[in-house]
Amino acid sequence: MPDKLMDCITNPVRCKLLLEIHSQGKATAKHLSDTYSDIPPATLYRHLKKMLSDGILKVVEETQIRGTVEKTYALAWNVNSEMETMLEKNSGVLYMQYFIQYMIGFAKQFQQYCQSPDINIRKDMTGFSLSPLYLSDQELTSLVTDISHIISAVKDNKPDHERKLRTIGLIISPENKDR
Repeated sequence: MPDKLMDCITNPVRCKLLLEIHSQGKATAKHLSDTYSDIPPATLYRHLKKMLSDGILKVVEETQIRGTVEKTYALAWNVNSEMETMLEKNSGVLYMQYFIQYMIGFAKQFQQYCQSPDINIRKDMTGFSLSPLYLSDQELTSLVTDISHIISAVKDNKPDHERKLRTIGLIISPENKDR
């Protein structure tokens, strides 16, 4: 499963679907299509089918709607449990594997943007930065909580003519002890 999950995380479409299903707990193809109107329906269904066959997703409900069956998808494994296992093992190797998966997925999405023929860095308001900060554990906790609240306030926004899908990542790294 780790290889299949890695494939899912590094694929921009599957990663979007994975994150939305994780966020909602479960979701239908209609909900996913409404949320990500930029993904053509055939592409969406193809990726859902792949995620099902790879064991990333499972069907938790089937509802009859006008002669067709609407499936409701959920994650086939517990992300929180996987993270808890990693934390219990306190494995730097496993933690680095998760980090690399995160970075590859983000880098692949960023690469696709940078290779786009209609890239407009200023207009698209893309960017990245590092902010080395001296923070106590309490201050760091407070900062991350504040950022989470800000993101939560807009995470359910629906796409429209003014809204563009944007991905915001947050990495917290400890100090480099070799300095």
